[in-house]
Amino acid sequence: MKTQQAPAPARSPQARRGFGRKAKAYLALTKPRVIELLLVTTLPTMIFAQGGFPPLGLILATMVGGALAAGSAGAFNCYIDRDIDKLMHRTENRPLVTGEVTPREALAFSWILGVVAIAVLWFGANPLAGMLGVAAIFLYVVVYTLVLKRRTSQNIVWGGAAGCMPVLIAWAAVTNSVEWPAVVLFLIIFLWTPPHYWPLSMKYGDDYRAASVPMLGAIAGARVVSVQVVLYAWATVACSLLLIPAGAGWVYSVAALVGGAWFIRESHRLYSLAQQGELSSKAAMKVFHGSISYLTVLFLALAIDPFVGSAVLA
Repeated sequence: MKTQQAPAPARSPQARRGFGRKAKAYLALTKPRVIELLLVTTLPTMIFAQGGFPPLGLILATMVGGALAAGSAGAFNCYIDRDIDKLMHRTENRPLVTGEVTPREALAFSWILGVVAIAVLWFGANPLAGMLGVAAIFLYVVVYTLVLKRRTSQNIVWGGAAGCMPVLIAWAAVTNSVEWPAVVLFLIIFLWTPPHYWPLSMKYGDDYRAASVPMLGAIAGARVVSVQVVLYAWATVACSLLLIPAGAGWVYSVAALVGGAWFIRESHRLYSLAQQGELSSKAAMKVFHGSISYLTVLFLALAIDPFVGSAVLA
């Protein structure tokens, strides 16, 4: 006579909520908003390098691998900076500060994400893309977080190179090489990073000072920082125009000129307010958000470019 097994008890709502909170905490470790911005530059670069849409499998491997690599770097950053994150209002709700995730769990999660990311890029794209993924994680975790962040006001300048790596990875995934247009795209993001981030650090200056992080926006006056923002904005726009002789078409060229003019104008407005002693956090954040819009428009135009006309200087 067969005995019937009792049905497995259903998971309680509390257990489901606990799992959901844990998953959400792990997701927060990866800094999803940063990943979104990095992916905005990846697909357009692949399209431009291909001169059209690359194979779907290659797109997925590069995007997923790049997202995982960025998530790994972000999680490592949260693990290393957990001591100062609890001192800043901007980061006081991160999972390692609230205790949602333990340091041991965060470190294991960071390594697992990193290994999977490199495997996806290496085998899904090519070994060069995989090696550039390793370089991206190294730049953000070691060069920026461990070496520069707490030691120099130029931390975001040189450490920001990590945020430029997705365009090199994207180009390498398509062409199995790193060519001049990819270098130009790298430099655009490299020069864009300071005028993008320093206005944010001006708003959260008290946080950075409390944590003894020498972010330029926190330790220098608004007048000094605004000068640097203007100089880097001009350098960013000038560099963006270098892509025109490298094969960009009319869509990108118009976006680079018009969007660049707008970005420079907003930077000069920030400078004017700072010199008059009237700069507010709201005005600084307008430049921060505006810089994201500028970069998004620029790379959207880059993605459209291969499908509309030919190169300006063909």
